Amino acid sequence: MAPARKPIGSRDRRFTLELPLETPDGFGGVIRTWQPGPLVWGAIEHLSASERSRADRAEAAITHRVTLRHREGVSERMRLLLGPRRFRIRSAADPDGSRRELVCLVEEIRP
Repeated sequence: MAPARKPIGSRDRRFTLELPLETPDGFGGVIRTWQPGPLVWGAIEHLSASERSRADRAEAAITHRVTLRHREGVSERMRLLLGPRRFRIRSAADPDGSRRELVCLVEEIRP
């Protein structure tokens, strides 16, 4: 018997919003580390998967949609953590302008 499906709007996953912390490297560049930010509840939905070449090696680009309760300041510079999984935020938008939901299109970062 197939498991019961959850309602589309259910936010039953606990994400950590990671914030970039950049420090000068002394050579004109920066060293980026990630600082854990607030914990947020959200829903994740798998959209697509593809393979691309980066630096002469194959890399999977897995795309998901993450729906969170609306929150100011979420941008493409941040990441989302879900357990051991990391997601690069590609876009974050309020789809209907009601300030109830924030829909993030994300790409899973594979080690």
